[in-house]
Amino acid sequence: MSSRLGIDMIGVCVVYFCHDGEGNFLLSKRSSEARDEQGTWDVGGGAVELHATVEETLKKEIREEYCTEVLQYKFLGYRDVHRTKEGMPTHWLALDFQVRVNRATVRIGEPHKFDDLDWFRLNDLPSPLHSQLGPAFEDYRQRGLLGES
Repeated sequence: MSSRLGIDMIGVCVVYFCHDGEGNFLLSKRSSEARDEQGTWDVGGGAVELHATVEETLKKEIREEYCTEVLQYKFLGYRDVHRTKEGMPTHWLALDFQVRVNRATVRIGEPHKFDDLDWFRLNDLPSPLHSQLGPAFEDYRQRGLLGES
């Protein structure tokens, strides 16, 4: 029997709040083929695989999802993410990063997961947001951790 991340064991993932250094944050609209919360706007993320470092995962996931390179990053903190997927309780440990990328090179790298990418200011976020995104933005903003540079 194989173990399922987030269900049979805690899953660990990187989550990236990509920005352009000018106060704009990159969000993707989840497609009908996305794992969950289709049609919502979200930041990027991906599971940390066995033997991969967190930094390697961060850079690999951003290249795959957004076709661009990490220019600069800083660790924001972690979140215990408890949700339900197909009636099963899930638990992920999200390692959150603020990441500066080159706005000119960003594009959708996984069209089966995303319908759209766009840039937003923190005071003008789109709707609907992924269920975990609003609280994360608010928490980091209140603690002064989610700056523009």
